[in-house]
Amino acid sequence: MVEIKKNADASEEVKPRSVRVVLMALMIAMLLAMLDNMIIGTAMPTIVGELGGLEHLSWVVTAYTLATAASTPIWGKVGDMYGRKGSFLTAIVIFVIGSALSGMAQDMGQLIGFRAIQGLGAGGLMVGVMAIIGDLIPPRERGKYQGMMAGVMALAMIGGPLVGGTITDHMGWRWSFYINLPLGAVALAMVTAVLHLPKKPQGERPKIDYLGAALLTIGITSTVLVTTWGGSEYAWGSAEIIGLIAVGIVSIAGFLYAETKAADPVMPLHIFRSRNFTLMSVIGFLVGFAMFGGVLYLPLFQQSVQGASATNSGLLLLPMLLSMMAVSLIAGRITTNSGKYKIFPIIGGGLMVVGLFLLATMDTGTSRLMSGVYMAVLGAGLGFLMQITMLVAQNSVEMKDMGVASSSATLFRTLGGSFGVALMGSLFTSQVTSTMTDRLGPEAASAAGSAQLDAASLAKLPEVVREAYQHAVAAGTHSAFLLGAGIAVLGFVAAWFVKEVPLRGASGGGAGSSGGDAEKGEPAVQAASLSH
Repeated sequence: MVEIKKNADASEEVKPRSVRVVLMALMIAMLLAMLDNMIIGTAMPTIVGELGGLEHLSWVVTAYTLATAASTPIWGKVGDMYGRKGSFLTAIVIFVIGSALSGMAQDMGQLIGFRAIQGLGAGGLMVGVMAIIGDLIPPRERGKYQGMMAGVMALAMIGGPLVGGTITDHMGWRWSFYINLPLGAVALAMVTAVLHLPKKPQGERPKIDYLGAALLTIGITSTVLVTTWGGSEYAWGSAEIIGLIAVGIVSIAGFLYAETKAADPVMPLHIFRSRNFTLMSVIGFLVGFAMFGGVLYLPLFQQSVQGASATNSGLLLLPMLLSMMAVSLIAGRITTNSGKYKIFPIIGGGLMVVGLFLLATMDTGTSRLMSGVYMAVLGAGLGFLMQITMLVAQNSVEMKDMGVASSSATLFRTLGGSFGVALMGSLFTSQVTSTMTDRLGPEAASAAGSAQLDAASLAKLPEVVREAYQHAVAAGTHSAFLLGAGIAVLGFVAAWFVKEVPLRGASGGGAGSSGGDAEKGEPAVQAASLSH
């Protein structure tokens, strides 16, 4: 069993075996949330073929994404108020129930509704993992375990499409959802058995900030719908998009006002008084922007322009993901040994700009080797940033705000991904259509609208059309990644303003004691240590 003891004077040495037992359970839960979308993406053509409702296809993904984003900050606050373990186990149960119901769906409407339930649980899974790690392991020691988290992410991105294709072909698409049931059961059993956190002290029951939660949910929902629908379902200047933007602005403004009046706000605004926390939120947003855009458009380029097989779409990202995992592990080790971290956001921000710019230079003559090198550069930049942003964000707040800090950092990264996919996607589609029109005439513009032809479909096209399409996709990815590089410059600039605040739970005798804001030089919040 793992037990947490608080030590006001010094932090006991963290026992690696104890931590790894708990982390294994947490990583299985994290894998549930990350693997799901990767698997379902591969199974979607088969699902549509059986259930019909092609016109509602986008909602299968949108419902999940919306529920995840909207519930993320609420899960974080619930964990702070009522206890981390209970809220985390509840999130696992909701996710598993949503998975089971999705597998039993009989039409597209049911599937969309059940995916929303699944997404509601997924929001709690990601936040729960990050917040529990923040409780268990002092920031100074957390770098040792960064490689595990990066490895889970790489496993999900690489293995998801392969597992999804195999399950769909041999067991049927419903097992793409049912596979979550045994994984969820293992995660539930392990978390229940090995994770023991201090119970919340009994006292006056905290008041739930219903108004703040409702306004924040409306604001996030409007924002995600704008980025999802803008330029695809509806024109950017349409009444629907303008209306959603107006609703989003009003609700976020109302939320900010409500949080200044709430007795126990769902997202305490005082956490943003920390310069480091605010900067990490901005950098996390930009990391999400770059990463999700890269994951979406790199396989598309390699399939359409370089003739790669769609079946191995996960393997195409291997250079980026391996580089990200290796660099994250190295950066974590150095942080643990030295306690220094400011240089990593700067290096990571610079490499992210360079990597995106190199990817923007790809054309129809770029070899797979060179595109792999460019991906590795981007992966290295993300590796320096992925875990460091969460670590510094958590180190910038008091322990009582660990949940909302983790959920806020996760939310900004999620929103960055939504904006990245939307803006890069709009630019990509516009450029593909323009290039096809220039090369083949106006009648080709509508045919280029989907920009989703795989290698097999391309091979059947007349050579002149195939070449035009390949040049169009290359031009589209050039514009998308160039936009990404320009946005990433903001992250590089922001990284220079990060303050080198000592990490709590310093190895070798620097453990902090209970106290307040580390940025003001006050004693750090007491670190948690683990023992059998």
